Amino acid sequence: MRVSPDPVPAVPASGPDSGAQWRSECRAELRLRSIAWALGAGLCALALGLPLGLEPALRAGGCGFFYGLLAFHLQRVDPDDSHLQAGLVGAVCGIHSLALPPVAAWPAGQPLPVALASVAPAVMMGLLRAWLPLIGAALLLHGVQRLLSAPRP
Repeated sequence: MRVSPDPVPAVPASGPDSGAQWRSECRAELRLRSIAWALGAGLCALALGLPLGLEPALRAGGCGFFYGLLAFHLQRVDPDDSHLQAGLVGAVCGIHSLALPPVAAWPAGQPLPVALASVAPAVMMGLLRAWLPLIGAALLLHGVQRLLSAPRP
């Protein structure tokens, strides 16, 4: 059985207003955790994208930030749904790909198979370079989360 990364503490029973104060403190703590996940994923993606250049690193960092926000809330809703987590990584990579400039020009006047064969390698390498920082940030974020939520002996 996996331990949830966000255990909810018990509501204190003393005082008529203690429940409202507890909910407020709980929300503030969840906001801080959410921001920490977002900043962690954004900084990881930024650092992993720096070898590719400043502009790709900034794009990857921005997408990593939003990935961290979404991943934190997904983890709270259903921490055991790995298909949903993988889909989230794919969706953020797809959104990131939409912001990329064209990698290769389509060769006009050539048959479709020849044109695909000439464009496909450049497009795949461009997408791979764009996706690697985000995928690396996702792996780092979830690896750290698993280490922190692992049961202690």
